[in-house]
Amino acid sequence: MSMSLPKAYDPAQIEQKWFDIWEQRGDFCAHDDSPRPAYSIVIPPPNVTGVLHMGHALNNSLQDILCRWKRMCGYEVLWMPGTDHAGIATQNVVEKQLAAEGLDRHQLGREAFVERVWQWRQTSGGQIINQLKRLGASCDWQRERFTMDEGLSKAVREVFVRLYQDGLIYRDNRLINWCPRCHTALSDLEVEHDDKKGHLWHLRYPVIGSDHHLVVATTRPETMLGDSAVAVAADDERYRDLIGKTVMLPLVNREIPIIADEYVDKEFGSGAVKMTPAHDFNDFAVGKRHDLEFINVLDESGCINENGGVYQGLSAAEARQQVVADLDALGLLAKVEDHTHAVGECYRCHAVIEPYMSKQWYVAVQPLAEQAIAAVENGQTAIIPRQWEKTYFEWMYNIQDWCISRQIWWGHRIPAWFCSDCDQISVSIEDISACRHCGSTAIVQETDVLDTWFSSALWPFSTMGWPDKTLALDKFYPTSCLVTGFDILFFWVARMMMMGLRFMDEVPFKEVYIHALVRDAQGQKMSKSKGNVIDPLIVIDEYGADAFRFTLCAFAAMGRDIRLSTDRISGYRHFVNKLWNASRFALLNLEDFDPATSDLSVAHLAPAEQWILHRFNQTATQMNQALADYRFNEAASILYTFTWHEFCDWYVELSKQPLNGDDPLARRQTQMVLFTVLEGLLRLAHPILPFVTEEIWQALPGQRPNKSIMMAAYPSGSGVVTDAGAVAQMELIMAIVSAIRNVRGELDVSPGQKIKVLLDCNDAATVQLIRAGEAAIGSLARVEDLVVGVAIERPEDVATQVAGNVEVLIPLSGLIDLAEEATRLKKEIEKIQKDVDFFTRKLGNEKFVSNAPAAVLEKDRAKLLAAQQKCEILTQGLDKIVALQQSTC
Repeated sequence: MSMSLPKAYDPAQIEQKWFDIWEQRGDFCAHDDSPRPAYSIVIPPPNVTGVLHMGHALNNSLQDILCRWKRMCGYEVLWMPGTDHAGIATQNVVEKQLAAEGLDRHQLGREAFVERVWQWRQTSGGQIINQLKRLGASCDWQRERFTMDEGLSKAVREVFVRLYQDGLIYRDNRLINWCPRCHTALSDLEVEHDDKKGHLWHLRYPVIGSDHHLVVATTRPETMLGDSAVAVAADDERYRDLIGKTVMLPLVNREIPIIADEYVDKEFGSGAVKMTPAHDFNDFAVGKRHDLEFINVLDESGCINENGGVYQGLSAAEARQQVVADLDALGLLAKVEDHTHAVGECYRCHAVIEPYMSKQWYVAVQPLAEQAIAAVENGQTAIIPRQWEKTYFEWMYNIQDWCISRQIWWGHRIPAWFCSDCDQISVSIEDISACRHCGSTAIVQETDVLDTWFSSALWPFSTMGWPDKTLALDKFYPTSCLVTGFDILFFWVARMMMMGLRFMDEVPFKEVYIHALVRDAQGQKMSKSKGNVIDPLIVIDEYGADAFRFTLCAFAAMGRDIRLSTDRISGYRHFVNKLWNASRFALLNLEDFDPATSDLSVAHLAPAEQWILHRFNQTATQMNQALADYRFNEAASILYTFTWHEFCDWYVELSKQPLNGDDPLARRQTQMVLFTVLEGLLRLAHPILPFVTEEIWQALPGQRPNKSIMMAAYPSGSGVVTDAGAVAQMELIMAIVSAIRNVRGELDVSPGQKIKVLLDCNDAATVQLIRAGEAAIGSLARVEDLVVGVAIERPEDVATQVAGNVEVLIPLSGLIDLAEEATRLKKEIEKIQKDVDFFTRKLGNEKFVSNAPAAVLEKDRAKLLAAQQKCEILTQGLDKIVALQQSTC
């Protein structure tokens, strides 16, 4: 006996219920000793501070689709979950809490502050994990890891020490990106550049021994306090005689040289460039070449330090204003120009980044990068879509050493100790109490922590137990696939490649699928400031996780950004409702059906049954291929077309006659096919629509060997072999029905009005095929009088369509008044043409287009397009009516 389903589908009633059952039963758990082939994915660990956003929703929906699909295909699937400790972001969160209490971390001290962060993590951190579960993420949650847990900390220390011992980790005093708000170094990848409107100040530097001035142009006049040279191009005729001479640095009154260097662009500004090696990356390189003095004029908070003389204590912005005013007062400000330039900001707090001289820890990455490049070049790892390989190579071939030290307290503290007696550094996996070089106990551990990305670079193997040799590593490493966004291709993917090859001698993943961004309906990036953010949790509450997942999948075209709107999600909620209602119909007609006592005999199947089984096999084959190729949008489209247009619109309607008829054998065969296709369709749809498919599948009649649909076999496409002739017969019947429906639509014939149809066939065999399907044509096309024959007599006034080798003729006499219909269409066209003219004039107004908001323009353009399309359709209908009028004259 089958179970009935409620009339209305309510996601809230089933989604949490089924997720709890799956998780409590251990349905997501992977088994290290399983004989089944392995398929593994590591989750891109979301920040412990994070909440679910659209990027997470897309990324994890696609991973879940792959994992559920592979699980049903017979693989032992490990989807490794976890969160990242997010050093800077998490420290910022807790520091804000302390500030609200009138405290700061320095008052607490390092040990107490770190303990406070751990407390926050236990009580408030990681809420995104529960949010991912609401999405349906089938991770092996029992294995959840955290980049600061004991096992991963052990792996981090092991990697650091081995790289140091191999000479690939070193310390150096060089220019780095410094965040004056977070008080820490940042890598190049952690700096976001944004074009800002600013100024180009032209400053006069007096040339020593002459009455002349050398004019330099700068966007940061406050850094002149740390100038150690002025550079010009060697071939610049204006300055050739000045090379080797000196200028007096204004305000500071320090004599600095005039040098020639290839870096200078003589066409930019005045062609003379101030050199501040301690505060500009390009100047740093010039300073190294010319052995210039490196003068740091900023402190850790971005304020002028003791090297800035009277400006000490001013912020960079305040110093800029004062320096410019003082130069102007001295007559040394030549001019000021408006200038737009890229300004670097901290990717966490968005403070302006200062290039800053500091001693930091680095990884010499070139030897590691060479292996990672070769692994992609020789196909060990494929990056999909392929165009991202070029981006990967360009970055890897030009890679710079990686600054891995951060001046914060939350994170993996660098396992290095400084000895005050011998000035040597000791590194160790375990904490030490004496210098490894001289035995002195006068040692102090490095206060810096490692860049968050250092620990996440080890994620594919550290989460599986490395450096210990574990069954998980043997079974699931290298992982099968990584699903990620292009924005962390260098932050994370490249670094995992380097570390995996170095410490596991294998690539960390065989394929990397790079998905696009989720944007709003107008194609703009979602941001709180624009007010166009769509909250995934609100979407799930309103439409259900299944509809949301299907929408993301349907628009996840390879290499193309997703334009998302709640209207689209609402549209796919209708699709879920369609599946639900078709299933309710099926269950009502399967109440007396037991699949265990029924035999699917192809010989007794009607053409409609043969056709739907054939199409199901084709759909299953296409779905498997689309998922294997990461063409998620194609998979969704294939599933949508079969479910809505073929199973629901065609087969469910075709099944009503035998289900309600007097032939018990026909009824039993239709029940068997209805059950077989619906049960297979649910399995086919499960990876994308996990909740609704489980609920319906459990309601189906009969006993199945699996406790959950996710454990059932995924349809392969090699199901019941059907008869090609019967399939072709059904496709002809469907083509005839579609042709009749087209004519009815074009002539605006009422859906309830029954009509007469003549089918003129080429041969008697076709006549016989059609007569076998007369009942279907009559019910589906609302035909009460059907004439089928070869070379039949044609009435004078007919509408004509062609279906295969059959001419479909619909007599118009008594069906439609051609003159009246032509008049109606002309009036409708005139009405729509007014809309076309109105929006054409409006959008042709240059003043309106230049001043109107983008959203308004987009809306008006859409209205114009819709009106034009409607007008075109009505005009085509009128043309047909006029042609019919002429043919009857």
